[in-house]
Amino acid sequence: MSVLEKPVEVITRGERRRVWTDAQKRDIVLESLEPGGSPVAVARRHGVGTGLLYTWRRQMVEGQLKALMPAAPSFVPVAAVPDGAVAAVDPPVPEAPCSAARPDAAPAPIEIVLPDGVMVRVSAAVEAAALRRVLAALGRR
Repeated sequence: MSVLEKPVEVITRGERRRVWTDAQKRDIVLESLEPGGSPVAVARRHGVGTGLLYTWRRQMVEGQLKALMPAAPSFVPVAAVPDGAVAAVDPPVPEAPCSAARPDAAPAPIEIVLPDGVMVRVSAAVEAAALRRVLAALGRR
């Protein structure tokens, strides 16, 4: 070997492709979907390519990934009644609170859009009486 020749580096694949379980895929996908998170950072942290992560996300949405999807948030119709009036029907009881899907997740905020376009955002832990007072004050505007 002469002094001017550079050594040749041969790189062989030292390990086989990693096999991910459906539960691992689900956890990584859910982590990538968290508010304020970065899918690229999640992919790097777990040593997967971003293309693979986005494939898993699409598969989960399309139902191809055989992992337990968290319960999707659902909406319940709301009707305003005058003060002192009793609602004609009992309010529906949700099957499970949203936080049951992910016990470690914080309660989801509640967003209320009034007919005049005013938006009210409150924590799911808001006291009912306080929310009634706020909505009543907004209704009198």
